[in-house]
Amino acid sequence: MAAENSIKQETSYRVLGAISVSHFLNDMMQSLILAMYPILKGGFNLSFAQIGLITFTFQATASLLQPLVGMYTDKHPKPYSLMFGMCCTLVGLLLLATATNYPMLLCAAALVGTGSSIFHPESSRVARMASGGKFGLAQSVFQVGGNAGTAMGPLLTALIVIPNGRGSVAWFSLAALLAIAVLWKVGQWYAHQQAIGHFKAKLRQGAVDTGLSRGKVVVSIGILLTLIFSKYFYLSSLSSYFTFYLMEKFQLSPQSAQLHLFVFLFAVALGTIIGGPVGDRIGRKRVIWVSILGVAPFTLILPHVGLTATTVLSFVVGLILASAFSAIIVYAQELLPGRVGMVAGLFFGFSFGMGAIGAALLGKLADLRGIEYVYQVCAFLPLLGLLTVFLPDVRRKTA
Repeated sequence: MAAENSIKQETSYRVLGAISVSHFLNDMMQSLILAMYPILKGGFNLSFAQIGLITFTFQATASLLQPLVGMYTDKHPKPYSLMFGMCCTLVGLLLLATATNYPMLLCAAALVGTGSSIFHPESSRVARMASGGKFGLAQSVFQVGGNAGTAMGPLLTALIVIPNGRGSVAWFSLAALLAIAVLWKVGQWYAHQQAIGHFKAKLRQGAVDTGLSRGKVVVSIGILLTLIFSKYFYLSSLSSYFTFYLMEKFQLSPQSAQLHLFVFLFAVALGTIIGGPVGDRIGRKRVIWVSILGVAPFTLILPHVGLTATTVLSFVVGLILASAFSAIIVYAQELLPGRVGMVAGLFFGFSFGMGAIGAALLGKLADLRGIEYVYQVCAFLPLLGLLTVFLPDVRRKTA
């Protein structure tokens, strides 16, 4: 019992830091695809629908594979699979820098998506193993690395890629090599936990007896996935098309629009680190309530204001909306104890899938009705947060 308690209390901040840094590097490289859309649109003479298809290809490969990877690694953990995923991202990044036609761009996006599908379920498992029972905090630390990396994409594109051309993306392969080295060390720690028998004990800690029927659990998971749909469909409109919206409505230059996108993505990173620890203190359901439904007034106002107010509102929207994801992941893991990889894969994959479908459909809508119309329609999506009222209050009982 004493040994078990020591396992529960141990929080490996070095491992959490390492996995967060790796997530930062991974998502920074992935975000280059989104941030480069103005360059790709002009260089390859693409329509908004073709831009949406690039996002669809990248996020669809990630969304379809992630639950499968999570289910497989729940039964057959692979400590060094994180490195393999990063190698896929590295190859995709080099192909993006050297592509000479549209199909090659789609292949590059697919490779980066494959890397993501391997990275996220296993790294989420590592974060839980290293949490020491602070599940919300661990998930937020892990997630904030990815969101910070996503925020850096537009900034690096504005400072490096736009002035030096698409070929300069190849220099970011150095970041992939650094991530591979960090993940090698994480893999060693992961393998050591298996060797000394702490692996299953650390994943079991915090398992709960919710007292819910199977049907209630299924309905709750469905509600959580619906909330993910509303969140990521709206986020897709901002991450994929916000630069075009700013350029069209306010006549900004591509570089200036990228900086405004960075402000929004920085707010997303900040909101992520807040959501997990707050959920540990006040409960996941309350965080989900505030995050999804609470953002609705701001999304409804955003399409009707000037540039300064648009920037301020985009920051507020990113800050509030991002706080939900860590809470949703941990809440779902409490509903399905022992299935850490499957839950992570399902929700990361579904979020990527909703982003993919959103990018494709919203791109087509922008071609038909204009980019400003997209934001008028998407403004109503956070109202789906009303479904949170049907989520049960999970009271933790140590299993």
